[in-house]
Amino acid sequence: MKALGFAAFSGMGKTTLLEQLIAALRARGQRVSTVKHAHHDVDIDIPGKDSWRHRQAGASEVLLVCDKRLALVREFESEQELDVHAMLAELDSCVDWVLVEGFKHGNLPKVEIWRSPDPASGKAAKPLRFPEDPLVVAVATDDAAALPVQPPAHIALLDLNQPAHIADWMLANASRFEYTKE
Repeated sequence: MKALGFAAFSGMGKTTLLEQLIAALRARGQRVSTVKHAHHDVDIDIPGKDSWRHRQAGASEVLLVCDKRLALVREFESEQELDVHAMLAELDSCVDWVLVEGFKHGNLPKVEIWRSPDPASGKAAKPLRFPEDPLVVAVATDDAAALPVQPPAHIALLDLNQPAHIADWMLANASRFEYTKE
């Protein structure tokens, strides 16, 4: 499987891009899994349902299965520093791609997403990661001319508004993203 991270500040469009890339890769016959890092308490279980009741009763893990899907909810005893490699180990390694949203400090190759600020917002441009992060392999942006620093030649410059082209770039460079746990 290939693994590629997508890193950006909140509100830059990571989830939207991943939705588009999943569809584009699936259209090209690729099997795709995702890992999403959430920075807040998240619960996928529905209060009152049996699986939720099992967790509330103290189960450390609840595996909810039906003929179409499987969901694992694992309770940690205390807050944990999450490791992207441990999360990848939870996935079926038979997929073609794993797209990782978040884990910006993880040691995976990653695409940095950067949007130019809306002049009406009065907000300053967000800083770029690639000058300090050697694992950034590409910058996907809506306005390359507005980048505060241009990426060096070894970092691809991608059009954020052309997800099909980003998927093509990923496939053309697939060997670079073959996953091996370090």
